[in-house]
Amino acid sequence: MIPIYEAAGGVTFAVKVHPRAKKNAITGELGDALKISLTAAPIDGKANEACVEFVAKLLKVPRASVTIACGHSGRSKTIRVAGVSAKDVQDRILLWRKPAPRSHS
Repeated sequence: MIPIYEAAGGVTFAVKVHPRAKKNAITGELGDALKISLTAAPIDGKANEACVEFVAKLLKVPRASVTIACGHSGRSKTIRVAGVSAKDVQDRILLWRKPAPRSHS
């Protein structure tokens, strides 16, 4: 599990973004960063916007709670999320990774 740091009123963690992917998804970990694939291209901040939106949906927080603290122009970014704990983030990441249960029809 990637390190998630408690900060004033929220948490920060590192992500490594892969733009122009087939779908938005968590694809693993790279060192201390969460690997995220995004369909958006890295043009005019579109990948940054997609990253913020994806993390907000993943963590079930308002979009305004998620900001890119560092790394606006590169693939490696530090994400800041207000109003959540490190445990909340870890739990959401683990839930995302769990395969959906198969239905027995």
